[in-house]
Amino acid sequence: MSAQPLRLAVLVGSVREGRFGPVVARWFAEHARLHGGFEVDVIDLADVELPLALPPTPPAMDPGMPRPAGMADLTRRLAEADAVVVVTPDYNRSFPASLKAAIDWHYSEWQAKPIGFVGYSGASGGLLAIEQLRQVFGELNAHTVRDYVSFPRYYLLFDEDGNLKDPEEHAAAAKVMLDQLDWWGSVLRHARREHPYPTR
Repeated sequence: MSAQPLRLAVLVGSVREGRFGPVVARWFAEHARLHGGFEVDVIDLADVELPLALPPTPPAMDPGMPRPAGMADLTRRLAEADAVVVVTPDYNRSFPASLKAAIDWHYSEWQAKPIGFVGYSGASGGLLAIEQLRQVFGELNAHTVRDYVSFPRYYLLFDEDGNLKDPEEHAAAAKVMLDQLDWWGSVLRHARREHPYPTR
């Protein structure tokens, strides 16, 4: 565990009506706070202005490109984060368009930072989305940690108050991932400060 807590952004990726993401994110954020290595910031993409149409010059070519005013807070919080956990369902064997938009509107905010995943869905537990997101974040020079948390048939696992009925297994998985994020986050934060990641 690092001496200085890491800033951990927990990103709620789904914005659809009736989504279950906030329940899962709330559960995970509680475990992240109890871990002791993180200052936790839950970011709900439903509260963010996220146009699907990108400007002519992509963020990878122009990190300083203008963004919608309603995106400024998201950009700042991602830039300040030392690590990110994406909470995602899978829709039609992939991840939500809202999440892809949030990713594509940014570039340097992801670089040289560890990314973890919490997935939920009817059958796969979000694993189909997670595997695709690993490829996307690799292209953005982020490091995705190996372990993850998965909730297959999530609607059977939580009670009506949003509490896990049998929390031990998922709590153990969360701790493993958080320990990995703590290690990678500390190492990469030091590296970014002492030897900034090269730009194009």
